[in-house]
Amino acid sequence: MQLVRGQHNLRARHQGCAATIGNFDGVHLGHQAVFNALRDKAKQLAVPSAVVLFEPQPMEFFQPQQAPPRLTRLREKLIHIRSCGIDRVMLLEFNQRLASLAAESFVRQILVDGLGVRHLYVGDDFRFGRGREGDFSLLQRMGGEQGFSVQGMDTVCHEDCRISSTRIREALALGDFSTAELCLGRPYQICGRVGRGEQRGRTIGFPTLNVNLHRCSSPVQGVFAVRVQGLDDGDLPGVANVGIRPTIHGGGRPLLEVHLFDFDRQVYGSQIGVTFLHKIRDERKFSSFEELQQQILLDAAQACNMLQTNPNQTTGSTSP
Repeated sequence: MQLVRGQHNLRARHQGCAATIGNFDGVHLGHQAVFNALRDKAKQLAVPSAVVLFEPQPMEFFQPQQAPPRLTRLREKLIHIRSCGIDRVMLLEFNQRLASLAAESFVRQILVDGLGVRHLYVGDDFRFGRGREGDFSLLQRMGGEQGFSVQGMDTVCHEDCRISSTRIREALALGDFSTAELCLGRPYQICGRVGRGEQRGRTIGFPTLNVNLHRCSSPVQGVFAVRVQGLDDGDLPGVANVGIRPTIHGGGRPLLEVHLFDFDRQVYGSQIGVTFLHKIRDERKFSSFEELQQQILLDAAQACNMLQTNPNQTTGSTSP
């Protein structure tokens, strides 16, 4: 899959494609259905399939504090889009210049002059351009003038409910990982690189792998039974905390901390995937570090039971 970063990197060879535009947060089954249809249309037209993404997502630019938590950061999103067989991603920086661009100018500059779009898939409620003035009707009109066709995306449902990123966020907030998996087509996972923490966990026999979430807020918060991919041939069982660590810090950006059972290796810098399987409890502030330590022991034992892991393994060491 080819990644084109910015309109300034478009070249004559990028002309001609079947495209779709959106956030595609989570790359869930609804998105995957769009990508499948897009690939089929691209094959029919003998052109590449292309996905147009914005970074940051528009809501994160206009109202960063009110923006919904991301299901997938950009790196994860691109991995999932590539796995769907898409040929090209056009990544546009969403800044003040793009936000101020009139809808018709967006169509001409990016879709027509930049990408040479032959066919475009968008949602019926898709809005774009300065003041959200562009809509499906404008695209259809300009498509007729500029020589590209426009098609609405079909809704994908599960149990009579529309599959959407919002529905997945709601399920994750409730710890309903079964519904999230049914909508995503895969278990919910957060990926990231293992970094150095404060190593407080070592002092109580529970060292952790620390992963920066690279997002202002997390779609999951609390303590979870998890399995980790990327460090061994198989999955490794563990217990994870996602939150701001109120007992120790009392605030800040959320961090993902994972304690693996019966694991002792240096893995700083490793790229891992953390798959969330069961929620144990919400994050809360304890009156002392000792009280927190006792709760961690209980959390680990419960995670072992949920994952059917030998409880004796909780005494193992995790060395980032």
